[in-house]
Formats: sequence, C-alpha cells, structure tokens
Amino acid sequence: MQQLYEANYLMDFETIAQLSYPKMVDQMGKTVFLEKTEHFYENETYRLRYQLQSVPFQFGPITKIGTRSFCVVTVRIPKRYFFEAPLTAETAAEKKTWLQQINQTKDVTFEPNRNSFNVKMIATFVAVYDENTDGNWRFFNFDFPGQRTAFEILFDQSITTQLKL
Repeated sequence: MQQLYEANYLMDFETIAQLSYPKMVDQMGKTVFLEKTEHFYENETYRLRYQLQSVPFQFGPITKIGTRSFCVVTVRIPKRYFFEAPLTAETAAEKKTWLQQINQTKDVTFEPNRNSFNVKMIATFVAVYDENTDGNWRFFNFDFPGQRTAFEILFDQSITTQLKL
C-alpha cells in the first residue's frame, strides 16, 4: 500500500499500473489506464498533487471470500488542485462545490494567491489477493470512478456488500 501511495505522490503512472489489479488494467487496456491516470493528475484545467509523501493507513480486516482475500484500506489524503486559468470569486465557488462532490468532503479551502484548492479527504482503496495477482496484493483506488466501476464489474454485488463498500 505504501508503494502505491508513493507512486501516486510521485505520479509514477507505470508503477501505479503495476500495483493495480491486473484484470482491471487489462480490461481498460494498459495504454488507456495510463492515459486516464495521467489525465486525473494533469489536464488542461488543473494539476493535482498529493501534499504528503507519507501518510498513515487504516487497514480493515482481511476478508476471505471464496478463494480471494480482500482488505479495505482508508487513508486521509491532503491534495492540492492548481488551476491553470485564474479563478474569479464566482468560478472559485463553483470549483469548490465540484471538488467537494468529487472528493466526498466538505474540507476544501481556496487559496487565491496560489490559484489552488487544498482538499483534505479520506480515500478508499481495496486490496485484492487472488489467482490473478501473482502472490501479491493488488489494488483498486475508489477515488477513480473508473476503478470503482471496474471493481463492481469484476466482482459481484455480494462482495461489495460483505466489504461494506
């Protein structure tokens, strides 16, 4: 989990792909996965950065379902969104509401001097250990809507329910 977090902090997209659940990456296609991940961090509207290189993780219990093992991991992540175009008071208010929604947090602070927002949120990762992970834990990052959707497609609803997701 620490390696995955550090890869996100460093924006090491190849390592993120290697540590992600293989069937999800295959389903999207590695090139598309890398493009979507990079677009999540940098695009024409904003640049996203994790603010701390190391954070404490909260690991839920390891839950064995059939031949698979799962672990829900949560972590409080401070992020900063730097916007490319200068934000007016009106557009900053709109962006704040948007950031609160996509990050599922109320803790969003605009910093006009930096044309950026500081966002404190709790991220959810799901670690999976099964026949597809070559003896390692591999992850879904539920901050990425596409990864949450891929989890729901690859694993049936009963797993989501048992993991309380």
